[in-house]
Amino acid sequence: MRLKYSVEQLEAMAHNIRVDVVESLHCAGSGHPGGSLSIAEMLSVLYFHEMNVEPSDPNEAGRDRFVLSKGHAAPAYYAALAERGYFSKDLLRTLRGIDSPLQGHPDRKKVPGVDMSTGSLGQGISAAAGMACYAKRSGKDFRVFCILGDGEMQEGEVWEALMAAAHYKLSNFTVLLDNNNLQIDGQVDQVMSVYPIREKVEAFGWKVLEADGHDVKDLCDALEQAGKNTETPTFVICKTVKGKGVSFMENQAGWHGAPVTDEDYETAMKELNA
Repeated sequence: MRLKYSVEQLEAMAHNIRVDVVESLHCAGSGHPGGSLSIAEMLSVLYFHEMNVEPSDPNEAGRDRFVLSKGHAAPAYYAALAERGYFSKDLLRTLRGIDSPLQGHPDRKKVPGVDMSTGSLGQGISAAAGMACYAKRSGKDFRVFCILGDGEMQEGEVWEALMAAAHYKLSNFTVLLDNNNLQIDGQVDQVMSVYPIREKVEAFGWKVLEADGHDVKDLCDALEQAGKNTETPTFVICKTVKGKGVSFMENQAGWHGAPVTDEDYETAMKELNA
């Protein structure tokens, strides 16, 4: 079932995802805040506007597929799934608990709605390309979406997936790049530059679009264009801010993976709920 939320509803859902991310990471005492907060709008638009999914039947054969290739951003993924109704939001408070299905990286065998277990960077986009290839070759009409990290583009496997998807003309495949230019060791362009991204991906045979990753209307427009592209896979460069929504986390590589203390939690929640 595809929902069609308004811009205001999508913005509200992105806000809810951010609140849930901070809440769950505070309960866990560890995790990855920065890259989770930067993809809230992407997940909001995918799950509440673009994707055809049915939470009551997570394995329905005709559903659209989603793969979080940057699996460490699982807190945001779990928050989106809970908001969409795959499981109770109460479960979010068990993040990373020893007996919780919600581990630090998503596990498709434990979490309803997760189509691919991810964590090893580069493997997610490769698996997503395989799903899209299966759909194309078997005449299925579902689409495949993937969120990729910009630091993740330093992995050679990512470029193999880009090459294969273009070769097999996987027009049912859309990748959204979380382009916040920060990774665990610092700025992407200084650690190991992947730029110019647009020119490189276009050279591999993809249609490349650019969007403000925190503007839900911009994202909706980009995904609408992707849906109309019947010739090639589509790559959307989403300009984002790592740690978006929490001022002391924004644009700080140190918040790639760091515990949310009681003080951090109180400050963040005041900002988010202001």
